[in-house]
Amino acid sequence: MNSLMPWDKGKLIVSENGRYLQHADGTPFFWLGDTAWLLLKRTTREQALAYLRDRKNKGYNVIQIMLVHDLTTENAYGRVPFRDLDMDRPDAERSTEYTSYWSFADEVIAMAEREGLYVALVPVWGSVVEYYSIDAGTAERYGDWLGNRYKDCPNIIWLNGGDIRGSDFTDVWLKMGRAIRKAAPEQLMTFHPYGRTQSSEWFHNEEWLDFNMFQSGHRSYDQMEESNPDTLVGEDNWRFVHTDWAKVPAKPTIDGEPSYEDIPHGLHFLDAPRWKADDVRRYAYWAVFAGAFGHTYGHNAVMQFHTEDRGVGAYGCTRSWTDALDDDGAKQMVHLKHLILSRPYDERMPDETAICGDPGCRYDRLFVSLGKSYMMAYTYTGRTITLRLGLFSGKRVAAWWFNPRTGESQLAGEMDNEGTHEFVPPTVSAPGNDWVLVLDDADQGFAAPGLPLSR
Repeated sequence: MNSLMPWDKGKLIVSENGRYLQHADGTPFFWLGDTAWLLLKRTTREQALAYLRDRKNKGYNVIQIMLVHDLTTENAYGRVPFRDLDMDRPDAERSTEYTSYWSFADEVIAMAEREGLYVALVPVWGSVVEYYSIDAGTAERYGDWLGNRYKDCPNIIWLNGGDIRGSDFTDVWLKMGRAIRKAAPEQLMTFHPYGRTQSSEWFHNEEWLDFNMFQSGHRSYDQMEESNPDTLVGEDNWRFVHTDWAKVPAKPTIDGEPSYEDIPHGLHFLDAPRWKADDVRRYAYWAVFAGAFGHTYGHNAVMQFHTEDRGVGAYGCTRSWTDALDDDGAKQMVHLKHLILSRPYDERMPDETAICGDPGCRYDRLFVSLGKSYMMAYTYTGRTITLRLGLFSGKRVAAWWFNPRTGESQLAGEMDNEGTHEFVPPTVSAPGNDWVLVLDDADQGFAAPGLPLSR
């Protein structure tokens, strides 16, 4: 266990500009999440610990977990969350002889704390509320119980909702959110919405909603109806970020559920192609360069903790979650966190005006993040990038190419910080040959992109 835990830097708060998260002492917090929806339902304590340690070692710092996925299915210890399907009667006793549903949840949350991991907890999945017609009064009492049970845990973030529109059972989500906030006022909270929707549509002005979350979903461009190109469609998850950045007051935003690695396009179309490492990288870089304060990754086998003895799982899954832990996309996510934190964090702002000409559309689109002393540009296809210089400090620019697949950087030379300049990536242009161009004020003496921030 590390002697210094993340929360030793103070609780998580929203930055002064309303765009990012940080610790109370000012230390930047880049959310790198993994989706572990069924961790409490399908793993033993030994398996849960193995999973948490793997994700910690791969650089993740937030684990998204459902506290309650359904009311009837037993967990690995044969327990269900509530007695007689009654949310006012949680199975919560603690004893050395009896592992209750909630005492196991306590164990897993404590394991994550010892590993230095935050857990983003969904109180109850939206389908439970819908199927069992949970009323607002029950939700309020449950939220109060949850908030009081976990209010002293330093590593908890709340994801109200759970794959549902905020317009469905709105009173339930309002009552639960307010109850948790009253009981646990020091813990951050958002709302996990239905696919291709965002929390800001319903709850942006709620006091309990500290940051926005959207679910860009799992559909491909081909699976969306052709419509106005400026609408939130297909794989353009960056559009959700743009929408949230236009809201007042400013609140941070994040893609809490993009397309998962090794899941079929559109989820339910089992014969469709599956999303690969290239795709999950693209979702991550697009969202973050558009202004998201971090990103959540997911894998088809891992999020449901599938094992081969289960046969075919949800969304055509046949792989063991333990095997899927090491898929390429899972290992590559940390490079984005290292890149963003290798330059002054809270200055970065999306800035398309730096792009000379058309920023492009779909896979060919360019994204620029601008700081006071640096600029970064992302291309998924490895296309040539032409930028206006002179937008950040310094007379001379040090240029780097950062490889999102490996986390490695190579110096591309120096130039005057003025006029326009064309930059050609090191590999041939093709989808998945993605690169980040990093331009620094040469006088700052930054280390190579991806290395810890230094001057």
